[in-house]
Amino acid sequence: MILARKKAKNNLDYINRLNVVMAIIFLLVGILIYKLFSLQIMQYDLYAALAMDQHQVFNMLNPERGKIFIQDGQSGNGKYYPIATNKEYALVYAIPKKIQNVEKTAEIFYEIFNKKEIEKKVDELLGDDEYFKELIEDFDSQKKDDINKKEKEEFLQIKKELEIKLRKEEIIENYKKKLSKKNDPYEPIRKKAGEEELEKILALNLDGVDYIMEEYRYYPEGNVGSHLLGFVGFNGDEKSGQYGLEGFFDYELSGRHGSIKAERSAGGGLIIIKEREYNAPSDGSDLILTINRSIQFAACEMLEESAMRHGADSGTVIVMEPNTGAILAMCSWPNYNPNNYGKVENIDIYNNPAIFGQYEPGSIFKVITMAAGIDEGKISPNTFYTDKGYVMIEGWPKPIKNSDYETHGEYGRVNMVTVLEESLNTGSIYVMEKISAEVFSDYVIDFGFGEKTGIELETEGASNIDSLKRKTIRPVEAATASFGQGITATPLQIVAAYSAVVNGGILMKPYVVSEIVAKDGSKQKTQAKKIRRVISEKSALLVSGMMVNVVDGGHAKLASVGGYYVGGKTGTAEVADMEKGGYSEDKTIHSFVGFAPVENPKFVMLVKLDDPKDVDFSASSAAPLFGQIAEFILNYFQVPKER
Repeated sequence: MILARKKAKNNLDYINRLNVVMAIIFLLVGILIYKLFSLQIMQYDLYAALAMDQHQVFNMLNPERGKIFIQDGQSGNGKYYPIATNKEYALVYAIPKKIQNVEKTAEIFYEIFNKKEIEKKVDELLGDDEYFKELIEDFDSQKKDDINKKEKEEFLQIKKELEIKLRKEEIIENYKKKLSKKNDPYEPIRKKAGEEELEKILALNLDGVDYIMEEYRYYPEGNVGSHLLGFVGFNGDEKSGQYGLEGFFDYELSGRHGSIKAERSAGGGLIIIKEREYNAPSDGSDLILTINRSIQFAACEMLEESAMRHGADSGTVIVMEPNTGAILAMCSWPNYNPNNYGKVENIDIYNNPAIFGQYEPGSIFKVITMAAGIDEGKISPNTFYTDKGYVMIEGWPKPIKNSDYETHGEYGRVNMVTVLEESLNTGSIYVMEKISAEVFSDYVIDFGFGEKTGIELETEGASNIDSLKRKTIRPVEAATASFGQGITATPLQIVAAYSAVVNGGILMKPYVVSEIVAKDGSKQKTQAKKIRRVISEKSALLVSGMMVNVVDGGHAKLASVGGYYVGGKTGTAEVADMEKGGYSEDKTIHSFVGFAPVENPKFVMLVKLDDPKDVDFSASSAAPLFGQIAEFILNYFQVPKER
């Protein structure tokens, strides 16, 4: 009985163990079936893509970015020079685990990549007299005024060696940190290494140091035209054109990416099969500019020299063909090198002052006021009025004076030619009041102020003439606007408006791109565009003649060019004080706008210097700079002398 019961229990345990084993087997089979279902059905697309990655190749094919050319010689018949192109540079990198001697390799990198640059920076720093005075004062305040030449040289040599040593140690330490990352398979050392640098690295045959070639945007002329061109930089992970022409024409210059897709064999080679896909990249179009290379170089060079000599904060020059709107030169100072755009201290320098910066133009605006008065038939060059040196305006408690009232007083009975020659504020107010504030406002708008010119450049600004757009214009605001205060304009708007006076009364659209040339050879040529007639041809002729008198007998004699009739107008504008309100007591903006020759003008040019420190009026700063550049242009185009 007991044996039978024990036997039955053993059978039951056996059956239970068997059931557990069977359950585990069924569970494992179920999991296996689910896994196969998941792999083959539910995640088929994922694993098919992974398998394809092992057997197929898919690469994006980059197009070549279009080039930008400037011209030299007569428009349409000259030579073309690339001012923006593409160039391959070496990216030198290290494989830390293969570096044999970290200390020695770091020293080599410094000698090849950094030594010259560091020594140059230190020389520039120590060459600054103000910096030297501060150093001496910190070192020995009693001796700062009577240190002799030999002592200065000895002191600077010691300081130079110390400065170089400190910078060298910091750079080498950074290299050593990179080269010590033994688990890192790749550490970039030098981007955009030059040919000479690469040759030195290759000659040493260093273990763990290699390079790859990468294509970059390259600007052969360096700083010249940087504001005009812009640059190609990173926008997120993608490269794109930014500012200037590079930004405005990024779509045309970039081209379109292509692609290639093919099977990879077990040995790694490509298998040409029917399913192979190849889409060729479409290279970007080239731009041919209206910019004249010789005029651009001369204008930029003379601008920089003049701005630095006068201690100006900045400056701008624009040269334009009045009959077409084509820009022959456009440059501003200070500028930057688009090859190294990332090294600027302030990114505001990327904006082009010729089209972005708005300022109160001052007395150069009197030509616009005079043109409106003559065109309306309310005045002529020989119209007289009595100048008291100041005028009281309804609703305004203070007199508005001529700029030279404190030194000259009143001019008495004078005509409109004298108003421009002597730059009389009261005369401009007289003309504005003769035609009414509302009619004056209409002319200002017709001349293009208050709206963008539409030039093909990024970051163009408009201007502010809101005071003249009110339903009821305040008399004092109309009065000050008549001589260019209380309203703003961009340098390009002023050049375009003057061109309308010079070319017979037609406002032309400024443009800087002559042609867009696709890679297939097709061309899209820019046609000169008339916006509207602003004044009559007769009015334009009269005002142009009055501007010749300004140069011959007025404030702008230093703008003259021997043998030619030159017309123009000076402007010394006050600068608004944004913190205190009103106008600054010690800052001014000097401008001159002129043209030559009078019979058939080849150009209209604006010259602008921001806050020159050594002279008070534009007649002594902007006007002579205009004369220098104008003489170069007239000689360059071999314009016959008129007088």
